Order: sequence, then structure tokens, then C-alpha cells
Amino acid sequence: METVPDSERRGLIGALPASWRPYAALMRLDRPIGTWLLYWPCLAGLGLGGVAGRWDLLFWFLLGAFAMRSAGCAYNDIVDRDLDARVERTRARPLASGRISLRQAWALTIALCLVGLLVLVQLPLAAALVALASLVLVAAYPFMKRITWWPQAWLGLVFSWGALVGWTAAWGSLALPGLLLWGGCVFWVIGYDTIYAIQDVEDDRLVGVRSSARALGARVKGGVALCYLLALALWSAALWQLKPTWIALIALAPAALHLGWQALKVDAEDGTGALMLFRSNRIAGLLLALACLTVGLSRGA
Repeated sequence: METVPDSERRGLIGALPASWRPYAALMRLDRPIGTWLLYWPCLAGLGLGGVAGRWDLLFWFLLGAFAMRSAGCAYNDIVDRDLDARVERTRARPLASGRISLRQAWALTIALCLVGLLVLVQLPLAAALVALASLVLVAAYPFMKRITWWPQAWLGLVFSWGALVGWTAAWGSLALPGLLLWGGCVFWVIGYDTIYAIQDVEDDRLVGVRSSARALGARVKGGVALCYLLALALWSAALWQLKPTWIALIALAPAALHLGWQALKVDAEDGTGALMLFRSNRIAGLLLALACLTVGLSRGA
């Protein structure tokens, strides 16, 4: 008997025609958190670079984040379809459960990449080249959990790349502030994805999948706190490069408080709480983007 998860019977996916629902589930259409987490570094980079009149990129980056996150989810499920079938939380995914074929999943992935290509051609050439440089990292990510205890670090490289693209789109070339912003985002991603991985520690142990949450064990709270401290230090350095006054750093205070709250709440034994904390990073990302936009637009003042 075909297994259809409850998430495809209600909400946004449940409102779609039945034949569309597996594709929507493959794209995680009911979980937009990934799109926001991919988008905020783009906006932070664009804002820190001063926007340079390209306000239209706020829309293009959002469309690109949606398309490429959806494509990434589909590609990840293609690579992980056998592993997903052995994990309780993921065995009902469309590919793992056999509700769509491998060929259909590849067709969807390619179609989403074409949307990403549409976004790419809207970017200045330098920014487009920076964006293209991420493709090798993106393609390799699903395999990292098989060869390293820190696949979250690789995800950090991938999910933060938009900071480099946004910065280059506004500034015209890579420079130290954009690189520092990207480095901070890498540690932010490692922190929040470690929180996310707490949900799967037991299943990952059974099937032999590695993660930072498993590597850290009972020290996960300290590990997340350290990642967030490093993120804030690098973000502060990026802002300081553009506007070397302590007043500029106050813009980061809301994001710092939010990340501090997360670090205090992390519990290695609480998978449900971990999911809530992970999702709260859509707010942390917004606060970061607003801080960068504030400093980027005021650097000449």
C-alpha cells in the first residue's frame, strides 16, 4: 500500500491536485524555511555592498533562493533515496517511498535549475561568475555525510555562498568585507544545522550517517555557542571594515541576542525543541540582513 505522509493531505500541498503533491513534497514546498535561510545571506551581501541601485535583485535573489533550494532538495533526495528509505523521518519522501520515479525527479531538478539560470542572467557578470563557482560545492554536498563527521561545515560553504554573490553584485568584485560576511555565515549555518541534526541522531547512528550533532554529543550546546560566537565576530569585522565605529556594531545587537537565546536553549536530547530553534533562524537571518543593509547604506554618512 502506498504511504502518503500527512503533510500531503493538508495545508499548501494538500490543496494541490493529487498528481502534483509528490513533486511539491520533493521541493519541500510546505517548508519554506530553507528558502529563507538561502536568501538572507544574499540580501546581507547586497545590503553590505550598498545595493548600488540594484533593488530589483531583492526579487531575483528570492526567486533564485526558492528555485535552487528546491532543486537542491530534489537532488539531495535523488542521492539519498536508499538512505531515506531506512530512516523513520524520511522514509515517506516521494523517491524513497516510490511515489515518483528517478527520471521524474531528475526532470523536476533540471526544470528548477533552468529557473536558476534565468536568475543568473539578471546578475552582473562578476556576480554571475561567483554564483557559478558554487556548483561543485553544491553537487558534492549530499555525499559529505558519508565521508566526514562535519557535513554541516560543507553545507555552511554552500548555504552562505549567496553572501559572496550579493556582495559582488553590489560592489563589483570580491573584497575583504564580503569575505568576512561569508565566513560568518558559514559558522552560522554550521551552528543552526547542528541544531537541526539533533532530530536525527538516533536514526543516523543506526544507518551510519555522520553529523556534527553526533560528533559533539553532550557538548552540542557548547559547539553551537562557539559557532555563533565566531559568526558574530566575523560579521562584526565585516561591518567594521566598512564603518569603523562602535555605533555600527550596534546594528548586530538584535541578531546577537537572538543567537544567544538559541545557544542557551539547545538541548541534545530534545528533537522537537531543536526543530523549533532551527526554524527560528529565519528571524536571525532577517536581523543580520537588516544590520548589513543599515551599515551598507550609511557607510558614506
